[in-house]
Amino acid sequence: MNPASTAPAPAISVRGLSKRFGQTEVLHGIDLDIEAGRVTCLIGPSGSGKSTFLRCMAFLEEATTGTILVNGEPLGFAQDDSGQRVRLSPQRIREVRSQVGMCFQQFNLWPHMTALGNVSEALKTVRKLSRSEAEERAMVQLKKVGLEARADFYPSQLSGGQQQRVAIARALALEPKIMLFDEPTSSLDPELTGEVLNVMRSLAADGMTMVVVSHEIGFAASVAHRIAFLDHGRLLLNGTPEEVFGKPRHARLDQFLDTYLDRGAAMLV
Repeated sequence: MNPASTAPAPAISVRGLSKRFGQTEVLHGIDLDIEAGRVTCLIGPSGSGKSTFLRCMAFLEEATTGTILVNGEPLGFAQDDSGQRVRLSPQRIREVRSQVGMCFQQFNLWPHMTALGNVSEALKTVRKLSRSEAEERAMVQLKKVGLEARADFYPSQLSGGQQQRVAIARALALEPKIMLFDEPTSSLDPELTGEVLNVMRSLAADGMTMVVVSHEIGFAASVAHRIAFLDHGRLLLNGTPEEVFGKPRHARLDQFLDTYLDRGAAMLV
């Protein structure tokens, strides 16, 4: 038997993905598989297209060309028998998107709701759970991120790191199969960054499929199973941390790492 035939299907499979904003092409024909149960970190200089690529995988941005499969199901667009790209129905898009949770740079919490309210709201409005059941499930997620004691606190009473952990709990409450993180620590100081990264390490240890856009090179090198390095909208490198960061390194990656020594890259130099 061919060993490749026994390999698990990727959680996300991207083929030929390009994205234009007007006349500007910001992503150029990207092919990438996201392995189920593994952590993939997207790294690269600012403006390289990392966040746009992540948003395309969540269908918050529509790719100009290419296809995205989420656990084998097309997201947004599919190809018909003639090879034409056809937009799927809104209901079908929602069904596939429901498998994907996302956390952003900004926490986007509702300021008039407590931590418990922020996490339970979608369970009541989207999943139509009763208040008691929604809050019970929300407490499970708040405990997972170490904030059960802050359930009745409002965002203004929480640190930035605590707010981001509430945002992670809110995404987890809908039980996604895949979590996307768009620079979740970029607005936090080093101490608060550590508490958010520890939650993400715990999720990784539990086998959550994760795609993380981050400048935290130490986290990427120590936690990720795969590293994808984007530069000017192109996927320049894709491999294990040992393959990508091992010496001799790609010259463009070395140049990039030289600018991020304060972000944990010193361990690689």
